[in-house]
Amino acid sequence: MEEVRKPTAQFADAFDASDIEALKIAAAWGDGDLSGRVAIVTGGGRGIGRLVAEALAAAGAAVAITARSEDQLAEAVASISGAGGTAIALPGDVSDPESVTAAVQQVERLLGPIDLLINNAGVSGPVGPVWEVDPGEWWRTFGVNLQGVFLFAHAVLPGMVARRSGRIINVASNAGAFRWPLVSAYAVSKAAVIKFTENVARETKHYGVKVFAIHPGLLPIGMTTAALEGTFPSESPEGRLSSWTRQQIDEGYGASPESAMELVLLLSSGEADSLSGCYLTVHDDLPAIIGQAQEVRANDLYTLQVRRHVRTAANDPVTAAS
Repeated sequence: MEEVRKPTAQFADAFDASDIEALKIAAAWGDGDLSGRVAIVTGGGRGIGRLVAEALAAAGAAVAITARSEDQLAEAVASISGAGGTAIALPGDVSDPESVTAAVQQVERLLGPIDLLINNAGVSGPVGPVWEVDPGEWWRTFGVNLQGVFLFAHAVLPGMVARRSGRIINVASNAGAFRWPLVSAYAVSKAAVIKFTENVARETKHYGVKVFAIHPGLLPIGMTTAALEGTFPSESPEGRLSSWTRQQIDEGYGASPESAMELVLLLSSGEADSLSGCYLTVHDDLPAIIGQAQEVRANDLYTLQVRRHVRTAANDPVTAAS
């Protein structure tokens, strides 16, 4: 059977200097000074999570990084400390309630009240038709992608609500906004993250807390690496996913890690607070959307909802409940 080829060399080493880029982006972020802020980045030991942690630290925030790998955490913290930033490592499992509670308490004890939560930790889950994937693996995807988001939000929100201040950025995906066959656990869990974001934003809108869901783009790092670098039978589910991923990036539909970091920094700065509850992507013209915030709110734009020919109070409970 024909095998899917490995990606060209441009993806293998294109982002070796990503740490330096994170510092450059943060340094250029004029009004986005995060000095005195405390941030948690889940899944910050590698990939886009690590770059976001480095960018936040370079912008002045004290950053707590969570991950399962203590080695990756040590490298990330060393990188931030070496650049003059402040960071601590929090090894643990985002799907374990006790681990999450202990992590948040440790951050508050060592760094202070938490101003910013980046829920980035995620797994791709099993690949294949629903009737062929392992049920346990399918549900474990939700443990990280959704339960982890809930647990960290649940742990930091009491403090944010009490202080009437705080921002939460949940990393979702276009896989959750559109169909993504063969990766149903990932797609459905990310759809839930988008809807969770909308609900939390509604519940906290009178308490000064802003909540966003974002699509960082199809990146040639992190979870995408397995699809780009693996060799799979071309007609297998993994082979079809790998081929599609590589084609999307080759045709220019991917995104750069730098653009994802810029999106997170902008939302962290407070410039887009008027868009709390929205699902935003690296491909959006965010300044233009901010300028249309009143229309966005009035029409529930940039949210996940069923499209109907006619909207009424009976089939539009969001309007009735707001």
